[in-house]
Order: sequence, then C-alpha cells, then structure tokens
Amino acid sequence: MTPQDASIRAEELCRLAPVIPVLVIDDLAHAAPLAKALVAGGLPALEVTLRTPVALEAIRIMAQVPGGVVGAGTLLTPGDVVAAVAAGARFGVSPGATDRILTACEEADLPLLPGAATASEVMALLERGYRVQKFFPAEANGGAPALKAIGAPIPQVMFCPTGGVSPKNVADYLSLPNVLCVGGSWVAPKAMMDAGDWEGIVALARAAAALAR
Repeated sequence: MTPQDASIRAEELCRLAPVIPVLVIDDLAHAAPLAKALVAGGLPALEVTLRTPVALEAIRIMAQVPGGVVGAGTLLTPGDVVAAVAAGARFGVSPGATDRILTACEEADLPLLPGAATASEVMALLERGYRVQKFFPAEANGGAPALKAIGAPIPQVMFCPTGGVSPKNVADYLSLPNVLCVGGSWVAPKAMMDAGDWEGIVALARAAAALAR
C-alpha cells in the first residue's frame, strides 16, 4: 500500500463519525459488549490501544462485531504492525512516525494514521505521501489554536487530533477546516465498563456521533 492509498483509506475511516473512540481494554469480557455499544451509538471506527496484555485478543473479538471497523493504536514497532494485522486490525494509529513503522504498515497494507506534533513532522509525512495524520498529543501541543496555525501554511493535510480531547474542547477541534474527526476516550469510561453500563456508553456514543463538524 502506498502512502497515498493509505491516506485515502484513512480519510474514509475518519469520515465515518466525528469521534474515534480510543480504548484501553484490560478485561476481555468488556470487548464484545463495548464494541456493540459504540457501534450501536454511531461510532463504528474503534481504536484499541496496544497498552494491555489482552489488547490483541480484544481486537480479535471486536473485529467480529457487525458494523465495526477495529484498528490498533500505539503501534511502536514493526512487530506491533504484524501482530495487529494478524489479530484483524483494519487500520493502525501511531503516536509518532518512524521510517520503520511507516514501511511496516505500507508492506502490510495497513492504513495508518501517523502521529505528528510539529510543522516539520507534518511536512516530513506529507513529503512521503501522508496527507491524513494524527495530531498528538493535541492539548499538550497547543490544542486547537496550534492546529489552526499549522493549517494555515499546510492546508492540504487533514488531521485526527488526539490526546486531551474532551467534551469541553471537542467543538473547538471539529470546527477547524483541517480536522476530519477527533480521537477520544471519554465515550468509554472505565467505571462504566467495569459496571457493565453498556446503555450508558451507547448514550455517550450517540452524543459524540451527533457532534457537528
């Protein structure tokens, strides 16, 4: 997969809903009902971060939920890419971008949202062919005003800002012309998962899916 093709597929993914849930799953019993709740609420693209021992198995389980498009986040090494694809991930997300990660995703035909935090990083990815990127960590790097500033000289790059995005500031990001969607964890609170409050998560997902962009 070329970077150009990856960006086309990444844009299609980002246009599915205003929010991509960023999920940290440490209990496999949560995987299927969580995916069903988020999809039912209108958030089909699901990023499962590779931060727990059960993350890959969670991807396998969630990939079977009808209507969902499950991806792997926190890709750090080529080995992560291989494991994610084997588990059924249909897209990848990385906090930054290295030649090894980019090449691994291209060779595995895995669409990637590569992370960038500065204008130079954005330009380097664009030079390689990636015009859809993840802005991370969004709030720590100046939030919506910083992303707006980057968009002025580099309007051809579109973003999914992630990191500190919340109901309090999500409208600021979604109002920007260079933002396709945001990544956020607030739609799947750990307390709700532990309590099995799947209807509550459906409600949060519906509210997120209704956000204007």
